Amino acid sequence: MGAILSLNGSRTGASEPFEHLKHETCKRQKLSLCLCEENPRLIPSLPDEISYQILARLPRIYYFNMRLVSRTWKAAITSTELFSVRKKLGTTEEWLYILTRGQRDQLYWYAFDPLSRRWQRLPPMPNFTFEDESRRGLAGLRMWNVVGSGMKIADFIRSWLGKKDALDQMPFCGCAIGAVEGHLYVLGGFSKTSALTCVWKYNPVKNSWSEATPMSIGRAYCKTSVLNNKLYVVGGVTRGRGGLTPLLSAEVFDPHTGIWSQIPNMPFLKAQILPTAFLADLLKPIATGMTSYRGRLFVPQSLYCWPFFVDVGGEAYDPEVNSWVEMPVGMGEGWPARQAGTKLSVTVDGELYALDPSSSLESARIKVYDYQADAWKVVVRDVPVPDFSESDAPYLLAGLLGKLHVVTKDVNNNITVLQTDVQNHFASVPSAPSSSSEKTSVNAESIAESETNIWRIISTRMAGSAELVSCQTLEI
Repeated sequence: MGAILSLNGSRTGASEPFEHLKHETCKRQKLSLCLCEENPRLIPSLPDEISYQILARLPRIYYFNMRLVSRTWKAAITSTELFSVRKKLGTTEEWLYILTRGQRDQLYWYAFDPLSRRWQRLPPMPNFTFEDESRRGLAGLRMWNVVGSGMKIADFIRSWLGKKDALDQMPFCGCAIGAVEGHLYVLGGFSKTSALTCVWKYNPVKNSWSEATPMSIGRAYCKTSVLNNKLYVVGGVTRGRGGLTPLLSAEVFDPHTGIWSQIPNMPFLKAQILPTAFLADLLKPIATGMTSYRGRLFVPQSLYCWPFFVDVGGEAYDPEVNSWVEMPVGMGEGWPARQAGTKLSVTVDGELYALDPSSSLESARIKVYDYQADAWKVVVRDVPVPDFSESDAPYLLAGLLGKLHVVTKDVNNNITVLQTDVQNHFASVPSAPSSSSEKTSVNAESIAESETNIWRIISTRMAGSAELVSCQTLEI
């Protein structure tokens, strides 16, 4: 019995140091947490300057999880200081941002990282309020949701010549998209009560939306482009007494000051030389696109009378002299158009590209504008873009990592990002016909061979019935 009591006593004595050690460990852990809060260094024993250098070298796709480490890390990951270090080190990354329209006309943003081939869904745009200027006698504010959106442009143009009742039944639609100084901008739009002046800004560093300075006038279906780190907005439509009124005005936004400034209206000279007042009243002038190229803004233009439109060239804005001039004839006449006459283009390494959509069963083609010859030339044939006749935007163009990208949907309704290096195809395009039939045959064979497997699918994402709306690239 004594032996048993002695043994039990020894066990009890042995457990006391263990309990004491466990208690000391918990105390050290609590003390460590307190010290972290009192001395919130990013990485213990390292100055924050060195820690920022380390974090700035990591791929940005990891930042979403790194924010969960601690409050200190979250503050660092969402600070402008870290991204300033990335810029100095040359570790900035270029991502592709795609806007889609899903069921119930809701808009969804997706970010695509071409390095990791991973996608991130952006937070939804918030609600906003605005005063209905046409009913100032009524008290109160109207509440609308930016994420509800975009009726088809064909239906929108049909209502152009319709009655006010048709406009009153329209959902929110026609917002424009822009990107400047590392931020996305969603501008204006049209509801059943008013054209909107509101502007929303997405900050990829904080992964959040905020309201920016509104435009000076409400616009829907306006065109945007960036020149000299400023965001330009031209044209669009607003609501007048008898329906929709096209806008010839333009303005520019400085992201550093947050101020909008007016620039001269588009002259639209081709609309002023119509032979009769009847045609002048019937045909509506509208800007069908805008791109920044060679230090100027080029705006293709058309005259509309649903369901017909007539291309009338376009005009170019020079910020150095703050004036508009007529667009080169070959540039305006050869600019490829997609549905309802809208014209889409993208600049990659200083070259202007556009996609000439397929007609019947023929494949689409990529064209480049030759500034010296004032002509559009085919550089890539057989672009694998499916025929979505019911879609407003069956394809989108983007310049990413110095290469041309086409965003479309495949037969399974997946968003597909296609990549090609157009610079490698310039040599394949003959500048003049050959005098020798043998040389012509060899040249044709080389072109066919060079255009085999030139498109590379770099990523796909399930999209269901969602339609493509717009895309932008940001480098941060």
